[in-house]
Amino acid sequence: MKILKVIHGYPMLYNAGSEVYSQTICHGLAKRGHEVHVFTREEDSFRPDGAIRLSHDADIPEITLHLVNNPRHRDRYRLEAVDHAFADLLDNLNPELVHIGHLNHLSTSLVFEAKKRNIPIVYTLHDYWLMCPRGQFMKMHSEDNNLWAACDGQEDRKCATQCYARYYSGAPEEIEQDIAYWEGWVKRRMAHIQKIVEQVDLFISPAKYLKNRYEQDFGLPKEKSIYLDYGFDRSRMKGRKRESKEAFTFGYIGTHIPAKGIHQLIEAFGKLKGDSILRIWGRDRGQDSRALRKIVASLPKDKQSRVEWMPEYKNQQIAIDVFSKTDVIVTPSIWVENSPLVIHEAQQSRVPVITANTGGMGEYVEHGVNGLLYEHRSVEDLALKMQTLLDDPAYAHKLGQHGYPFSEDGEIPCIDQHILDLEDSYQKVMK
Repeated sequence: MKILKVIHGYPMLYNAGSEVYSQTICHGLAKRGHEVHVFTREEDSFRPDGAIRLSHDADIPEITLHLVNNPRHRDRYRLEAVDHAFADLLDNLNPELVHIGHLNHLSTSLVFEAKKRNIPIVYTLHDYWLMCPRGQFMKMHSEDNNLWAACDGQEDRKCATQCYARYYSGAPEEIEQDIAYWEGWVKRRMAHIQKIVEQVDLFISPAKYLKNRYEQDFGLPKEKSIYLDYGFDRSRMKGRKRESKEAFTFGYIGTHIPAKGIHQLIEAFGKLKGDSILRIWGRDRGQDSRALRKIVASLPKDKQSRVEWMPEYKNQQIAIDVFSKTDVIVTPSIWVENSPLVIHEAQQSRVPVITANTGGMGEYVEHGVNGLLYEHRSVEDLALKMQTLLDDPAYAHKLGQHGYPFSEDGEIPCIDQHILDLEDSYQKVMK
């Protein structure tokens, strides 16, 4: 088959979960003999919007990357320059199927371009972006000034006042005009998204929690909604060798943004008693990373020097470069994540996980079986669970040995079987 993968970023330019997963399945599809192309973005302020640059996957050059430039309009959901670039690619490439991973920073209406040409569309859901304009159901401006307060559901006016207030003029006499404008903007956006949903042939959710939430809260038709966990290249998780003489180490892998809850992890680490290390992996994000370092500087003196900022790693080396240097992985997200890759990866390397008791995080970690769950957003409970494993390393090791909760041998889903499952889904929508 000739397959066109659509994703808003691709490694190594962008290296978060959905991007890493997209690259993994592109590798798997290519190895199965499919012709794989990727439509993705870059942000080059010195080139025109919509300009296309060809590149290739660093590991499998047969995978062609079509990078559309979008440095100035990343907050839009529709962008004609992106649509035109995508339409030209469809006409030149004539793919048999389009598999979307994310449309943020691209353009939602490129779906119409595929449908104009009768090309089947599969869409993997990675977050709530279709049902929440900001993607994570977290308020940017809550009534009680609670930073990153949780949102219980999408409403046009609530979105306007609690997420888009940052675009207001700031003039008190204009606030009702600002609210009315953004309320209308959100209303139009959500109506447009429903039209996009109608065009997609199949939605794939990597967590049952995510599937159920889209069906119940958003009205996603059950007949074109399936659950399929991510697939992984298990070889990447081989080779872990933990240094036994080192202090008990907690590890974090991910982006340095508030939604990931690193600030709460740092605060919880500061409450621990006993010798331990906190290692934080992830690409430096400038001001956000500097702000996190300030939080570290507020910890007790003996804790400040025990927080280590680790360099960015290549996903193919995760077992050696990350898991060999940690005893526990903590996933402290304050947004309700669906199926974090790092939880699966840690389980394959037999590293226990501490995470919140909600969403896909709580779905893939069983408390007292392969990790520990804490009360979502509670620094105190997170610290308590971290202290439990710090006090009993043997218990931590035992939890880690269980691995993935939904297989008899603890092995996470392998990419080879995952590709077969995707191929089966592709064939169904093509028929």
